[in-house]
Amino acid sequence: MTSPEIRQQFLDFFKSKGHLIVPSAPLVAKNDPTLLFNNSGMAQFKDFFLGNGTPPSKRIADTQKCLRVSGKHNDLEDVGFDTYHHTMFEMLGNWSFGDYFKQEALTWSWELLTEVFKLPKDRIYVSVFEGDKKDGVPFDQEAFDIWKAIVGEDRIIYGNKKDNFWEMGETGPCGPCSEIHIDLRDADEVAKVSGKSLVNADHPQVVEIWNNVFMQFERMADGSLVPLPNKHVDTGMGFERLCMAIQGKQSNYDTDVFQGTIQYLAQKAGKQYGDEKWADIAMRVIADHIRAIAFCIADGQLPSNAKAGYVIRRILRRAVRYGYTYLGFKEPFMHELVPLLAKQFAGVFDELIAQEAFVAKVIYEEEVSFLRTLSTGLIRLDKLMEDCKGKVLSGDDVFELNDTYGFPIDLTALIAREKGLDIDEAGFNKALQAQKDRSRKDAGASAEDWMIVREGEEVSFVGYDETQTVTQVLKYQKVQNKGGVQYKVVLETTPFYAESGGQVGDTGTLTFKPSGITLQVLDTKKENDLIVHFVSDARIEQVAADAEVIASIEVSRRRTITQNHTATHLLQAALQEVLGNHVAQKGSLVNEALLRFDFSHFQKVTDEEIQKIEQIVNAKIAENIPLMEERNVPIAQAKEKGAMALFGEKYGDFVRVITFDKNYSVELCGGTHVPATGEIGLCKIITETSVATGVRRIEAITSQQAYALLSEQEAIISELNALLKAPKDLVKAVASLIEQANSLQKTVANYQAKEIGGLKTELMKQIDTKSGIPALIQQVSVPTADALKNLAFDLQTEAESLFCLLVAEIEGKASLALAISKDLVEAKSLNAGTIVRELAKEVQGGGGGQAFLATAGGQNPAGLNKVLELAQNYL
Repeated sequence: MTSPEIRQQFLDFFKSKGHLIVPSAPLVAKNDPTLLFNNSGMAQFKDFFLGNGTPPSKRIADTQKCLRVSGKHNDLEDVGFDTYHHTMFEMLGNWSFGDYFKQEALTWSWELLTEVFKLPKDRIYVSVFEGDKKDGVPFDQEAFDIWKAIVGEDRIIYGNKKDNFWEMGETGPCGPCSEIHIDLRDADEVAKVSGKSLVNADHPQVVEIWNNVFMQFERMADGSLVPLPNKHVDTGMGFERLCMAIQGKQSNYDTDVFQGTIQYLAQKAGKQYGDEKWADIAMRVIADHIRAIAFCIADGQLPSNAKAGYVIRRILRRAVRYGYTYLGFKEPFMHELVPLLAKQFAGVFDELIAQEAFVAKVIYEEEVSFLRTLSTGLIRLDKLMEDCKGKVLSGDDVFELNDTYGFPIDLTALIAREKGLDIDEAGFNKALQAQKDRSRKDAGASAEDWMIVREGEEVSFVGYDETQTVTQVLKYQKVQNKGGVQYKVVLETTPFYAESGGQVGDTGTLTFKPSGITLQVLDTKKENDLIVHFVSDARIEQVAADAEVIASIEVSRRRTITQNHTATHLLQAALQEVLGNHVAQKGSLVNEALLRFDFSHFQKVTDEEIQKIEQIVNAKIAENIPLMEERNVPIAQAKEKGAMALFGEKYGDFVRVITFDKNYSVELCGGTHVPATGEIGLCKIITETSVATGVRRIEAITSQQAYALLSEQEAIISELNALLKAPKDLVKAVASLIEQANSLQKTVANYQAKEIGGLKTELMKQIDTKSGIPALIQQVSVPTADALKNLAFDLQTEAESLFCLLVAEIEGKASLALAISKDLVEAKSLNAGTIVRELAKEVQGGGGGQAFLATAGGQNPAGLNKVLELAQNYL
C-alpha cells in the first residue's frame, strides 16, 4: 500500500464514522503566543477544548503538518541518526469535542489498524495511565477495561505520568492517554525478547504509532488540574511511522515517503544508499529537512535571524552542511528537491506546488549565502585548533561553531580528530542546554489563571458595523511580559478589531457602569479564537464585575488604519497588473502611520514601474469604487469568484470577501475597509526595498499623511526657487550648480595634491636616523584623514626601512597615521595596528589596521604632542 493510499484510507475511515475532514493548519502558528510552530495535531483546536469556540463539527479528522524543532518538543538532533524522528511530520488525527469518548476512540483505532490496515494483532501493545497521587488522578480503569476486552490483559502496559499523561505545555488542556505500540522486529528477535519489555525503551523497531488522549482537565498556572466543561478525544498517529509498519520497513526513511528524495540525492552524489554510514545519515537529514524548510516557506515563514525564521535557517544550514561534508555537494542542491516534494504532496498540501518556483528560489539564495559561511566556519575552526592550548577544544567553541556556522558536533569532532584533538562534549551540551533554556524562557510570558467573571457564549465582533457597544466582561487574566504587568480582558461583544492579517489592533476605552471608571485599551490581539483587549490599569480587578461596559474604539485612528488597509488591496492588484501574476503577498503591516506590503518578486521594482503602480492605485481611488462586502460566503464559492487567499492562513468553511470592482480587486479578508475608495484621498509610495530573498517591500502613505508629504515637498521646491532667483528650469539650474561644485572640488583637490606633494618632498628631507632606524615623527597640516594616511604610506614606500608616524588636527579632532616599511616589520616583529592603538589612548580615541599601515582618531587633539613624545621614546 502506498503512502497516499494509507493517508486516504485513514481519512475515509473516519469520514465513514461521521467525522468532518478538515485541511491542515499552516506549519507556522498564528494567533497563539505560546507556539512558534504547530507541533501537534490538536494545536489548531485548543480553544475548542477550552470552550472558547465552537468547532464546525463535534467530530473532526485531518492530517496536520507538524514541526518539532524548538521548546519542549525538540527532535532536531535525533533526525537522520535514528529511523523514526523528524522535524516536519504528518499527524493523522481524529477528534471528538464533547461527543464520543474512550469506548469509541479505542475500538475504532483497533478496527482501523487491524481490519483496514491489516497490521498483525500479535505485534501490538497498548498502554493505560497508572494514575498519579500528586495530581489526584486515579488509574484509568475505563481504558483498561476496554483494552482488556480487545487485546487481553497481557498486552496492556501501565504507564506513568511521563508516558501516559499528555500535556501540551505548562498550562492548558490535558489528560490521560492510551498509546498504541507496534513491534516491527523480525521473528527471530521477537522469539528472543518480548516486545512488551521494549515499549518506551527507545527501540527503533518497537515504536509508538498512535496516541489516544482523553482531554478531561485544564492545567492551571498554579499546577492544579480543573475538569474541563466537556470530555474530549484528541488522537494523533505518526503518518511516517504508520507507513513504515504497513509497508514492512525497518525505518521511516525506507518508505516511499522519503525514498524518492533519498534516491535522487544518492544518484546526484554518485553513491548507493545503505553503503556508507555518514552518507546515509546525510541523505536522511536532507530528505527530512527539505520538507520542513519548503513547507514553512510556502506557509509564509522566510528564513531570517529571528524567532521562527531563525529556526528555518538553522534547519536549512544543517542540511546543506551534511550535503557539503558527506555527499560532496559544493554547490547549491537543496532547491532541486522542491519540485519532487511539490509533486509528491499535490492534492494533499497544494500550497507548495502553487509556489514551487518561489520556494525553490528562496532556498537557492539561502544555500549560496551559507556555502560562503561554511567556508568561513572551516577557517574559524582551523584558527580555534591552532590556538587550542592542550588537546581538547572547549565546549563553548564547539557550540559557537554549531550555532553560528552550522557545524554539528560530529563534524567538529571529526575534523578535530584529524589534528589529534578531542572536543569537550560535556561543555558543548551545557552550552546547548543553556540555549534551550533561554529559548523556553523566551517562548512566552508568565501568566496567572483566567478569572472567570461570568459565563458567556462565544465572543462576538461587531466592529464592522459599530464603533461603540454596551457589553460585559467575561473574564480577565493578569500577565507579566516585556511591557510589565498587563491584563487581558475578554468581552462578550466588542467593536475592537484584533490584530490580524497585517492590520494592527484597535485602541480605545472601556467605561464601566455603575462605577464610572474608564480604562484605556492599549492594544487588541487575537489569541486562538479569543479577542483579547490589553489594559495596564489594575482597577480592572475591581470593576470587571460591573453590570455594563461601554467599549469604544479610537475612531480617528481606526479611520486612518482603514484607509491604509483598503489602499493595500488596491496596491496588490496594481502590483500584479504591472509586475505579473507571480506577485503574492508575503506579509503586511497596516497601522495609522503607513501601509507596508511585502510581495514575491525577484528584482528591484524600477522607478518607472513604481510610477505606473502609483498611477493605477490613485486612478482607482479617484473612481470612488464602492466597497462590496460579503460575509459568510462558502469558501468554494469565494474561490470561484477569483478571491485571493493568503498562503499560510487557515480559512474556515465560510469566509468574508472584500471586493473593489470585481474585475480589479477581490480578496478574502477579515480587516476593516472604507465604504468607497474615494475616502482614501491619495496614495503615495515612499520606499521600495528588498527584505529577503525573492521578497520586496513597498511602504506607502495615504490621506492626510500623503498630503502632508506633498506639502512639505512643495515647500522645499518653493524655497529652492527663491534661493535660485526663480529660474526658468529649476532642475537644470540645480544640475548646473552641482556641475560647478564638482568642478571646484576637482580644482581644490588638484591644489591640495600639489601642496601635499610639496609637503612630502620637505618631509623626505627631515627623516631622522639617530635612533638607528630611519624615522619620521611629525605633526603636519593636511585637509583630511585620508590625505594623512596616503601621505604616510607614500613616504614609507619611497624611503627605505622607514618608521613614519604623522599626526594632524583635522576639523577639531586628532588623526594619526603610522606606516612601517615591510622589511622593518619583519625584522623587528612590529605591528602598526598594535602601536597606533596604544598611542591613540592619549587623544581619547582608538584605531587599528595592518602590520605595516594603521590609522587612529580621537576626540582630544591636545594630546597629539604626547603622542609624538611616546613614539619618539618607543624608537
